[in-house]
Amino acid sequence: MPNPLPALEAQRAELKQQISELGDMRPGSITTTIGRCGNPRCHCHDEHDPGHGPFYRLTRKVDGKTVTETFSSPAALQKAQREIAEYHRFLDLSRDLVDVNDKICRARPVQGTMRPEEKKRPKRSIAKSRAK
Repeated sequence: MPNPLPALEAQRAELKQQISELGDMRPGSITTTIGRCGNPRCHCHDEHDPGHGPFYRLTRKVDGKTVTETFSSPAALQKAQREIAEYHRFLDLSRDLVDVNDKICRARPVQGTMRPEEKKRPKRSIAKSRAK
């Protein structure tokens, strides 16, 4: 069987290169909201009116709490979409890197021999301690 290590190490190097080329990224999800305002005479209170919106928001966790950010412009929304896509690409590459490293660890042969002091394990004493 041929040695798979060179191919796996090349794959690992390629994944590291791709990770190093990642751009700006941030975690989170983009959601939309549509709603009605508080003005009872507004068009949004008509029965067949869809309401105001959609408004786009970035939702993410910070220190265990959900944080929501509203975008000020369509350009800010597009920027956030690119950053979130880059973050998901980072997660995929990281997962692949861990998988390749696991394969490398399993394929790499054991190096060297044990020293005599490593081979000897202390024997368990079968006699009970008499100290009282």
